[in-house]
Amino acid sequence: MSIRIARLHGQRDLRVETLPDPEPAPGEVVVAIGAGGICGSDIHYYTHGGIGEMIRVQEPIIIGHEAAGTITALGEGVEGLSVGQRVALNPSHPCGRCSFCEKGAHQHCLNMRFKGSAMFMPHEQGFFRDRIAIGAAQCYPIAEGVPMAEAALSEPLAVCRRAITRALEVAGTLEGKRVLVTGAGPIGALCVALAKHFGASEIVVTDLQDATLAVAKDVGATRTVNVATHGADLTEYEAEKGYFDIAFECSAAQPALRSAILCTRPMGTIVQVGVMGDTPVPFNLLVSKEINLIGTHRFDKEFGQAVELINTQAMVLAPIVTHSLPIADAVIAMELATDRGKAVKVQITFD
Repeated sequence: MSIRIARLHGQRDLRVETLPDPEPAPGEVVVAIGAGGICGSDIHYYTHGGIGEMIRVQEPIIIGHEAAGTITALGEGVEGLSVGQRVALNPSHPCGRCSFCEKGAHQHCLNMRFKGSAMFMPHEQGFFRDRIAIGAAQCYPIAEGVPMAEAALSEPLAVCRRAITRALEVAGTLEGKRVLVTGAGPIGALCVALAKHFGASEIVVTDLQDATLAVAKDVGATRTVNVATHGADLTEYEAEKGYFDIAFECSAAQPALRSAILCTRPMGTIVQVGVMGDTPVPFNLLVSKEINLIGTHRFDKEFGQAVELINTQAMVLAPIVTHSLPIADAVIAMELATDRGKAVKVQITFD
């Protein structure tokens, strides 16, 4: 038997090919992928052949690092999982031995192997395939009744849950807080859903597209502002040195970061979630307003926390998955994912 894979050979050269059916090694299971989400990094690999100058696609790579599926086979020694069980897949595999892993900061592992990543050679092959053999420890059971599409949001939700962790480290709580989210893509929308879940009293979301802002509204935003057409509406939040207690900057755009700094109150907190290159920052405002500007990177224990949230169905997540296409249409799905005027989260589905 063989499986279908979506393998990227170079810039805008994504091919649906086949590989032999995998067998589980000791400690592994085989998972039939049900749904896999297209992430911003997948889009960068596809459209630009890499991310920046440092991470380049140097050999064919099966992309995709957001997935959930059903276990079809167990390797020797696997306990606690069963054939037929639905699981979310954690793409993160830290080494456990480097200085960061020894300190419990696994998200900063110096030897991280991350599914679908071109960071190292050979590249780490990803999830866009019918079936995959993967370590049992990377499988997190999904509750009965949870749609596969929502289960496949576990990885991006974990990224956003890590952003919440970082905010709580400084702000203590989101309960009753006024929150700004800049950027209404998948990460922005998931930050909105989490901010609502953690008790924010007001959640204002900005973006350039009405379609993505509509999704943000569906998952918990109290107000949305299209800054392309109504940017002046933000001026009211700049008055008296700023309005918001916490901002999640998810757009990776310099104007959005500047806006977040202007709209955040003195001694408030901005969590930079979106990854941007060298960017001018108005440090005079950061200093004079004593704003906490903090970063957030991937996740660690937050993956399990994200799965738990999905299992309890405590948040509205369905609107975030705007399109689902079969693996045969992987190229169409990738092109659609690049159109932010139409799509938020695009997923590839498997028989």
